Amino acid sequence: PLNTDILHGDRREGRAIHKGDRPRAIGRTKGGLNSKLHMLSDGKGRPLNFFLSPGQMADSRGALVLLRHLPPAKRFLGDKAYDADWLRDGLRDRGICPCIPPRKKRRKPASYNKRLYRKRYRIENAFGRLKDWRGIATRYERCGDIFLNAIILATIVIFWI
Repeated sequence: PLNTDILHGDRREGRAIHKGDRPRAIGRTKGGLNSKLHMLSDGKGRPLNFFLSPGQMADSRGALVLLRHLPPAKRFLGDKAYDADWLRDGLRDRGICPCIPPRKKRRKPASYNKRLYRKRYRIENAFGRLKDWRGIATRYERCGDIFLNAIILATIVIFWI
């Protein structure tokens, strides 16, 4: 018998998927249309978990999503965009020491370990290795699902093989 699902494409809830049905995860930023990749990595800079969001989504909101999947850890390294009291308190409640520099305009600057913060280069290097893949650096795929799958494939090839 002929498989009609192949002819009609994927189906969700009994209907065919059409152009524009899948989310693009593209949002407006100062630089134009963009998307953000939020990533959680281990001490060596290998990605553990990540997701794609529209460009206007704040980094601290992305941390809120990633905290649900945070494995047991001693420290959390983040840049200034992750500077929020609720995030610091949530990390301390889980027994994790936050190492996040304060934003410039913060009234009560939070303390952080500057020596430990220098290790964040490993995370930035992970993003740099992903951007070596031209399709990821320029985002050829419009569909957010397919773009995220390309990132997953690149991550597997770069870090785990």
